[in-house]
Amino acid sequence: MKIAIWHNILWSRYKAVVFSSVYRQAQATNIKVNFYQIAETDTNRTSLSPVDQSWHQYPFTLLFKGASSEIPALKLMWKAAKLTWRDPADVTILAGYERPVVWIQALVLSLRGRPFALFCDSTLFDQPQTFWKGIAKRIIFNWASGIFSYGIRAKEYVNYYGVPSSRSFIRCQAAALPREYSAQLALEERITSADIDSPPRFLYVGRLSTEKSLDHLILAFKQALGSNPRAHLVIVGKGPSEPQLRKLVAELGIQEQVLFEGSKFDSELFNEYSKATCLVLPSHGEPWGLVVNEALSYGCPVIVSHRCGCVPELVVEGKTGFSFEWGNVAQLAERMNAAPAAFADIANTARACLDHIARFNPDLAGRSILDGCKAIQNARLTRKLKD
Repeated sequence: MKIAIWHNILWSRYKAVVFSSVYRQAQATNIKVNFYQIAETDTNRTSLSPVDQSWHQYPFTLLFKGASSEIPALKLMWKAAKLTWRDPADVTILAGYERPVVWIQALVLSLRGRPFALFCDSTLFDQPQTFWKGIAKRIIFNWASGIFSYGIRAKEYVNYYGVPSSRSFIRCQAAALPREYSAQLALEERITSADIDSPPRFLYVGRLSTEKSLDHLILAFKQALGSNPRAHLVIVGKGPSEPQLRKLVAELGIQEQVLFEGSKFDSELFNEYSKATCLVLPSHGEPWGLVVNEALSYGCPVIVSHRCGCVPELVVEGKTGFSFEWGNVAQLAERMNAAPAAFADIANTARACLDHIARFNPDLAGRSILDGCKAIQNARLTRKLKD
């Protein structure tokens, strides 16, 4: 069996570890996989962390250097169409569904009589569903032979557009943890670093942009200071909203309690998870929320907006964290006030987080991709026999 997998950018470490696992498992079962990376990064990611190709433990073809947004559309479509036509894959997984290049590739594969699948990480919470876009999604989702959905809510999303469960494969989300990562060492570090006698330390990690609703987090933190006046809010990341957020912090008079730490990654970032009371993800739209995987992998509980895709799978109320209704600042403040006492047993909370996140790993994600491709190929062969 031959498989082709397309992806947008090399920057995505979490995809790198999953694709590396796909490659290892494919080699062990005599399956050939060709990987195509369209670009190295995009403009929204450059401020968060650098491109590190050492995470990509598999051979790949890079179409363009630099940012995906800088590639001329016609040049991209021509090159992608040519490579798609030449590739001998029995099943091809395309990078998303919303860009014209994917539709061109789908047409090429249809002309060749080859099945294709799509990766989908969208949920019904992401953006308002519109009539014409809805028609386009319904067409391409049902044109595809399979959809790899990142979790329950992504599967519900494609089901909403008419894709039957038999053609929707849930592929778990897995974080890119250090190669030397050990759950036992993460537990020991959490027990050492998260001092229950220290002031509460709330952590945000990600882009500083409007859809992350960081203004809600800051307003909720201001309310939470009424019960925990020594608490701190640590904001890790960069982005276009930073000036407005700093201004809001100044207007509220909490500059000493809110720390803008800039971008952190690797050991610096993982140390933040180890010592935080909890991670807070207040996003209005978040297809999944991989920072939740990272936090739980370091024994750190979470407070997550109900609109985030990972909530059904990763947030076990009172054990791995809390969810809250997006936009309800008072409820978010309540959750933040409750967290120090709810998770006061550092060791048991960390164990609960680590136990729960253990199955969201690259090997399981990689296996689900290969199994889905086999199912698509088997369905195709069955149809041929019937014909």
